[in-house]
Parts: sequence; structure tokens; C-alpha cells
Amino acid sequence: MPIRVRRTRGARPSRRPLAVAAAAVLASLVLAPSGSAQAAPPVRESQPVYAYAAAVRESVWVDTGDDGDADGRTDRVAVDVVRPREPAAAGRKIPVIMDASPYYACCGRGNEGQKKTYDADGRPVGFPLYYDNYFVPRGYAFAAVDLAGTSRSDGCDEVGGRADVRSAKAVVDWLNGRAPGYTTRTGDRRADATTWSNGAVGMIGKSWDGTVANGVAATGVEGLRTVVPIGAISSWYDYFHSQGAPLYDANPTWLSDYVNHPDSRARCGAVQDRIAAATPYSGDWTPAWSERNYVPDAGKVKASVFVVHGQQDLNVRANQFGQWWDALARHGVTRKIWLAQTGHVDPFDFRRADWVRTLHRWFDHELLGYDNGIDREPMADIERAPDRWTTDRSWPPRGTAPALLRPAPGAAPGVGVLGRTPAPRGSTETFTDDPALGELDWAADIDRPTPAKAGFSTGTLTRDLRIAGSSTVTVTATPTTTSAHLTAVLVDLGPAAIRAYAEPGEGITTLTERTCWGASTDGDSACYKETRARTADVAYTVVSRGWADLGTWADPRTGRPLTPGRPYTLTVRLAPTDHVVPAGHRLALIVAGTDRDLLDPPSTRPALTLDLARTRAAVPLLGGTGAFDRATAGDLPAGEAVQHGVTPTGAHALPRGGAPHGAAAPPRTGAPIPGEAR
Repeated sequence: MPIRVRRTRGARPSRRPLAVAAAAVLASLVLAPSGSAQAAPPVRESQPVYAYAAAVRESVWVDTGDDGDADGRTDRVAVDVVRPREPAAAGRKIPVIMDASPYYACCGRGNEGQKKTYDADGRPVGFPLYYDNYFVPRGYAFAAVDLAGTSRSDGCDEVGGRADVRSAKAVVDWLNGRAPGYTTRTGDRRADATTWSNGAVGMIGKSWDGTVANGVAATGVEGLRTVVPIGAISSWYDYFHSQGAPLYDANPTWLSDYVNHPDSRARCGAVQDRIAAATPYSGDWTPAWSERNYVPDAGKVKASVFVVHGQQDLNVRANQFGQWWDALARHGVTRKIWLAQTGHVDPFDFRRADWVRTLHRWFDHELLGYDNGIDREPMADIERAPDRWTTDRSWPPRGTAPALLRPAPGAAPGVGVLGRTPAPRGSTETFTDDPALGELDWAADIDRPTPAKAGFSTGTLTRDLRIAGSSTVTVTATPTTTSAHLTAVLVDLGPAAIRAYAEPGEGITTLTERTCWGASTDGDSACYKETRARTADVAYTVVSRGWADLGTWADPRTGRPLTPGRPYTLTVRLAPTDHVVPAGHRLALIVAGTDRDLLDPPSTRPALTLDLARTRAAVPLLGGTGAFDRATAGDLPAGEAVQHGVTPTGAHALPRGGAPHGAAAPPRTGAPIPGEAR
């Protein structure tokens, strides 16, 4: 299904701002030599016709209406704006591209860690990233917003809470004349955006920045026309926990302290204490997590949403985009998506030229109202192998349906089979949680009896099998102790070249050569270091994963102690993926305990016995159950067997053993902070 310009619901008749639409009509007329008006081809792309060196650069402080730091006055957030001078001088108003971030002072933005810079009088000189350099000459303004408590803003950061969202939403309101802005942090002189802004706003950003864009969109604020969340969070609970199981350090307090400006830290201790008390390490759901969950408000979204995410992002994991995407779909929101093989990486650094061109056309369509055809193009771009992309008219693609797959015992303990026939009653597999091991270790030992995992695999596939969407794995497990964590992973068993997402760069290598994307000034270069794909040859690939605390079996929002020897049934939600398991490979399901460096271990070290007759995986396959049956029927032709790196009997031709990336599991990067985590 192609993307639609207008949603199926809502009262807004058109995305074209009136002033811009009128200007486009005038621009479409030219005066013929005879003096008669003659129709010209419609405008399809904004051009760099404005002087970047002469652009207006100014700082404004917008009143949020909150007093987050309890100093007796409402907080003001700093907004640094760069906009072309010529439109306002001619009485024309323009749209705004906005990146609201906590990182502009503490950590920097982008692959090169750029920070905002100012002259001796405090006027903005350098804006991180290329958005200003590229889009300002094309008739857009760019606004870089310091979230509450960060850089030059008042208040305290609340790690996805109301202060984050309201501080950015207030700027959208200011751009539409609904909130007051001032020329200084404490003064009374007003700054009026409506003299140059037409009120149409597009928010963009990676990681925390994109998270804020999601949160602001979920308020339904008028004037926000589109958001482009890149590797962004949709629910902060699911960033720190997974179905009750703690991920990484599972506490947002330190993150608030990290991004808060030093002046803010001195006055924000009470706020941080409140966050700590409201977000317990236990993994129980509290009202604080509801405040930081934007998914239930997807029905309020009036903006279009262009999602970008790395399928191997182990910082902001893929479930974040999946649950947001599904909720937006249920409410008929206009959507577009790019899914890469990378980790937590910006598309500017894994598909630069195509990304700049696509983003340019997206903003032209959504903010300037140009009929450039992007709304009629495929909804999804999927990276199949490093730098090899395919497209789909809709995502997940039509014809995708869940196939119910069943694990069953094999010839040796812990080495089972995966098919569609339920295991005989009484069939079991037992493993013992070993926090020193993780998903890559289990995958390497898929065909060997090992005590830390239960593995199940198909025979060699005779046809390609495409997984597209979110899987679930339902287990009935009996623990030997009072606490237990579970990990479920889907693995493509077979040789491949992939992006090395577990190595530094998370799938890219940064080069020394630079290319330029827009206009530059002495204080703001448009030139950035080039990158290339960093690849690894692997014998297996983890394509989807999920984690859960078995103690949440009765209530997903509250954990409870387990009774040793009692069976419990729990469904583990796996992150969405789009992956083709090629003919000649095998598909495997692994169930184990603690996933090293991704999941914190439970308080005990249990052994867990799986009741295989009551364990199953629902995997979304293109073609559904029929596709699985066809892919697992018959023998792979000998020629294809050689091509796919297997012998005619299905055994792997590559030597086995060893981590596929030349390294152990990814490092504990925690939250979206400096270095590779940004």
C-alpha cells in the first residue's frame, strides 16, 4: 500500500501551508514573451537559492509554563535558530526543521560529536549536523532546542518525562504563536516567531532526540507536520526493562545527572531522587513509566512519521520502533520506514547520498507541500546485506502471517528440532542459567549439547524464508529457584557477510575523506567524514531476540517470587525484524537464561525445565505457514547446496565454533550517551 498524503482520519484538509501553497502557485506561472501567463511545470524540489552566509542566527528562550527546578519562576528553554534572511525581508514565511536534544553541550551530536558554538556575545555560530547547511539555503529554518535542564535551558531533565516533552512542545507552540518567547533567558523582551515562521514544523533526531520527537507527536500538537525518529525510544520502560527483566543498569537517574547542565545538577537533586523512587530496579510498572510511554497516545498523532532503525541496535532495541509502528498503523497515521543492518547508527553514516536525497524529498512534501511523488513510492526500504537494499509497498509486506512453530527433542539433550509438529506429551529440555554466556555463545553451540541453552533448528531450507515483523515465544518452564530470567532468540544458521554491529562503529568504519552537504561558513562546515560498511563473515546471525522475567507470568507489570518445582507459562515478545533466511541455511530457536551484557542476571541461578509440548513460537512469515512448509519440504538441489555453503546432506561446509564477529557480545553501552551510543 503506498503512503497516503492525507490520513484516513482527522479534520486537517491539506498538509500544504497556505502561504507556501500560494507561493508555489505563483512560482508555477511564468510570463511568456508575448506577455501572457503560461503554466510552467509544477515545483518538485526546493533549490539552494538563499545565502547561507547571510542567514539570521539568533537565540530565543521559550517559556514552557513549568517550574521543574522549583525556583519560583517558569522555565525557559533555549532555542538556537538559523534561517534564510531573504524570505522574511520579502514578507514570506517558511517552515522549520527542529532537533530537540539533551546532548548539545554535554556530549555532542553525530558521528563526529559536534556541539553548538557561540561568539563572544553568545550568538549561535555553529550548529551540529548538516540540517542547517543543507536546508536553510533551500528555504527552511533550523531550530536546535536544548531540552529542559540541559545546556542553556532552565529546569531539570526528566529522562523522557513531561519536562522533556513539554520543553520541545512549547517550541512548536511558539513557532505557531501560542507560547511566549524571549530574546534573553531572564528578560521581558518578546521574540515573535510568527513574523517569519508559517507554523509548519518537522522534528528529527537520533536516539534521545528522536524519542522527544515521538513524545511531542503523541501530544497531538497542532503545527507538527512530520517527525523523523532515528533509533528512537517509544517507551522508556522498555528501554530499561524487558517484561520485568532489567536491561543494562536499569536506572534512569544517572542519565538525568549526565545530561543536566552543571548549574542544573545543583538544583535538580530532588527531581532525580523522585525519578529514582518512581522507577524501581525491580522492573515493576509504575505511573512514572506510563508517563514515559508514548505508544498509548498514538491515536493523537497528527504528524506523518518516517522511522529509521538499525535491526541490530542493542542500545535502543528494535522493539521500540516495532510497538510504535504498529500503534501508528492502527490509527491510520502516514508512515515510512528504513530498516538497516546496523546498530545504533544514523542513516547519514550508512547510506548518506540516498538518505539526504530522500529526507530532502520527504521534507519538501510534508512541509512545503510539493507533489514530488514520494507519497506514492514504496513504504519500506530494507537492508538485506551490507549496502544492498530492497523495497516494499507496505510493511510488514502483504501476505505476511504468523506460522506456529514447535520445538521437539532431537538426538541429544539440548539439540532439538524445530517444525510444525507438537512434541509428545512429557517431552522436556533443561538448561541452567549461566550469566557468563550469551546469544552468540549459544548460537555457536547450536548443534552441541551444552548445559546453558535449549536449541531447536529446522533442517536445511530448500527455499528462502522471509521473517517480517514481531515474533512471540510461549514457554512453560519449571524453575528450581525463586527467580528466573528467560531469553529467546531466532537465529539464521548459515554463512553470510553482515555489518559488524557488535564491533566499534556498530556496522560502519569512519574514513578520513570528507564530503560536503550544503553551504559552509567559517564557523559551520557542511563537510563530514565519509564512512563505509564494516563487515564480518559469519557462520550464523541472531535476527531477533527478547527477554523476560518469569516472575511476570501472572501480571506483566508486577513480578513475584516463583515457587521452585512449579510450572509457569509466559509469552516472550521478540523484537521485530525483516530477515530472509536463504535456502541452504537453517532457522533456529534458542531458549536460555541470562543474555550476557544485554540482560542483568536474576538473584538466583536457576535450572529451568521446558515442557516442549506447551512451548511454541509464532513467527511472522511472508506466505505464512505454507511458506514454512514449502521451505522445509524435500531436499536442496546439489548445485544450490554448494552455492549456499552446505553439503548435500545439510551439514555446514564452514568450520564451526568461535564468535561470528571476532569479538564477544556487544559492550555494555547503556543509555544513548557519548561515543557510539549517541
